[in-house]
Amino acid sequence: MRISKLCLLMALVTNGYVFAADLALTPWAPNLNAEAVVFLPNASERLAASPRDGLLLVDKNGAERARFDGNFSSLDTRAAGAQVLVASLDNHRQQAVLINLDAAARTFGQPLYLPPRDFPVNGLCLYRDGAANLFVFLVGEEGKGEQWLVGHGATLLDQAQRVRSVPLPPSAQFCQVDDATGQLVVNEDNVGWWAYPAHPEAEVKRTPVALFDNPKRHAGAMALMPGGMVALDPKTAQLHLFQHTGERWQEQSSLALPGLKEPEQLSLNGQQLLVRDDDSGKLYQGTLGWQAKPVAAEPVLPEVAALRQSDPVGRQGDAADDPAIWIHPEQPAKSRVLGTNKKQGLLAYDLDGKLLQELAVGRLNNVDVRPRFKLGQHTVDLAVASNRDHNSLSLFSIDRQSGELREAGEVPTPLKEIYGICLFQPVSGELYAIANGKDGTFLQYRLSAPDGRVQGELVRQFKVDSQPEGCVADDQRQRLFIGEEDVGVWAVDARADQPATLTSVIKVGPQLHADVEGLALYQSDKRDYLVISSQGNDSYLVVDAEPPFAVHGAFRVGLNAAAGIDGASETDGLEVTALNLGGPWSEGLLVVQDGRKRMPEQTQNFKFVPWRDVTRALKLP
Repeated sequence: MRISKLCLLMALVTNGYVFAADLALTPWAPNLNAEAVVFLPNASERLAASPRDGLLLVDKNGAERARFDGNFSSLDTRAAGAQVLVASLDNHRQQAVLINLDAAARTFGQPLYLPPRDFPVNGLCLYRDGAANLFVFLVGEEGKGEQWLVGHGATLLDQAQRVRSVPLPPSAQFCQVDDATGQLVVNEDNVGWWAYPAHPEAEVKRTPVALFDNPKRHAGAMALMPGGMVALDPKTAQLHLFQHTGERWQEQSSLALPGLKEPEQLSLNGQQLLVRDDDSGKLYQGTLGWQAKPVAAEPVLPEVAALRQSDPVGRQGDAADDPAIWIHPEQPAKSRVLGTNKKQGLLAYDLDGKLLQELAVGRLNNVDVRPRFKLGQHTVDLAVASNRDHNSLSLFSIDRQSGELREAGEVPTPLKEIYGICLFQPVSGELYAIANGKDGTFLQYRLSAPDGRVQGELVRQFKVDSQPEGCVADDQRQRLFIGEEDVGVWAVDARADQPATLTSVIKVGPQLHADVEGLALYQSDKRDYLVISSQGNDSYLVVDAEPPFAVHGAFRVGLNAAAGIDGASETDGLEVTALNLGGPWSEGLLVVQDGRKRMPEQTQNFKFVPWRDVTRALKLP
């Protein structure tokens, strides 16, 4: 009976103690003084970080081919065309440094230094996202971690930009990122290894790779491979092999490292392995003889970037929620973006994102706008917002010349927890407000102000089975779109005298991820689209606004390094217009709420995106 090589390598576990098969190791480059070594893409060369000799390009036998003088430790690389982007720690300057290496020409480029930090940096690792942005993670003492944007494609930035802080284990020293799955893995010496989402817009959370129930185990350096991880235990001189399966990691086997007293550094290239013994300072090589099963990565969605962003809102936490776009009737460039702060009131911004007005009227959630409302003897534009303090509709007049907002009254509702709001204005000219509550109830009011005081008449009521929020009305086709957060998007007749028969537009599934949040209509002479905030995967779905509601794809709002604007994530509300507002908004404007403000980290805000970029990203007809 033949026994597979893998079976021979599998560790035996008895009463919590691991007995591992030996991994055959041979000394490598005995004269090389290096604290860290990594394989380069061509597999015949290595890069070493030395506290005495600097950064060294060496051949497969350890012979020097090129040098960048200095005192360096910690090392990570990413291939970039014909070049290699290198990250290391400059021990003299106590700063992280990035540098291009042309391995063929055997030359190093100009270094890019991160600013000095206010904490000791123990280690670092690189991450390249699906849009080819290059980041470096810094692992510091006492749980301090940071993510910095350092390049794009094969080009390093002139100046690194701090993206966010990342709370890490207090005794972390090592990290690695799997670019394909966006997983950052960090060690915690006497606890185990943790995985974090690496994308800068991701929620800060961690999941265990392996947590110890054996006091003799320690977590050291690690090396990632497609679908798996090889990790060092420096105290027991063992390698632990992990398979990544969905949300879980499973330890497959362990390998002993004979002759090594304190293995510290680890590098992997396919089955080739390099490890450093910190006790002797010597380097060893071996063949792993194990390969993980690759994990299917999520599809990479196209990205667009915001060209402007609003000033951050004036309240901490989950505050900004829903935008609306008010169009100036004569000078579109003077249009305004309204935004709700559900801890404060209504905000008004110009098209560069500068705050122009604050109306501290309470916890406003959603807002919508329609033009030409008769307020007594005056014609104004009207903004209506859902007021969670009073379970009412808060109304605001908008001066059609100056754009100034003023409070215009309040309409009470019987809703116990008012949530979303949208307006409907058929060609006949009357104006309706459609509000919903967290229990699924929708109330439709006819708004009027014959004596200058706004009043609302309840004209229709209907209900969905679970919590809704976002809604938008197609005035031309008299159709209302509503979002049921965990279910999907429905279409219903917007007319008050018609039955509220629900027609499915799209259900939560592979393309639309709960929660279903903001809804908006892009309406042009050529085509009408429904834009949906797919909050569960930080994306935006574009669907035909007419049956059969064909899906044109999803996109994300990514960072704009040149403008210093981060991407958008966890979006609640959004709004879009197809009108020419001038400049970058000549083909329309998309505004999305950003639930996680990065670069720098501040209170939430709104991102302004040219619609033309969405058209190109999704190749819209």
